[in-house]
Amino acid sequence: MAILIDGKATSAAMKDELKLKIAAFTEKNGFAPGLSVIIVGDDPASAVYVRNKENACAAVGIKSTTYRLSGETTEEELLALIRRLNADKDVHGILVQLPLPKQICEETVLATISPNKDVDAFHAQNVGHIMIGNYRFLPC
Repeated sequence: MAILIDGKATSAAMKDELKLKIAAFTEKNGFAPGLSVIIVGDDPASAVYVRNKENACAAVGIKSTTYRLSGETTEEELLALIRRLNADKDVHGILVQLPLPKQICEETVLATISPNKDVDAFHAQNVGHIMIGNYRFLPC
């Protein structure tokens, strides 16, 4: 027997629950969780994905900051930004939107994100923890 699931209703209920949890977290700790998203270049699909993330964060109370970098950005410029965000106590999660321009090595970029702030869990430490079932969180 098939069970029909209303995806929109389920999604709305999950967002409502998350919004309440984030509000409680913010009240208790005096700050909202902060996500920094980095997009390099002008890939239309990536732009839509990032805009959806910004809207989702706003809807549940997460402070979201997006860094839109030129497609001409160098790897070192991107790594410097990631290092700065790694050190920023107001940034709790970092997401680098893939794909990256060809002059930037994705593996180097993903390895530079602090494992504690790697919301996609692409850092080798996080992948390893997921593989053995000993993870801090699971990405979407």
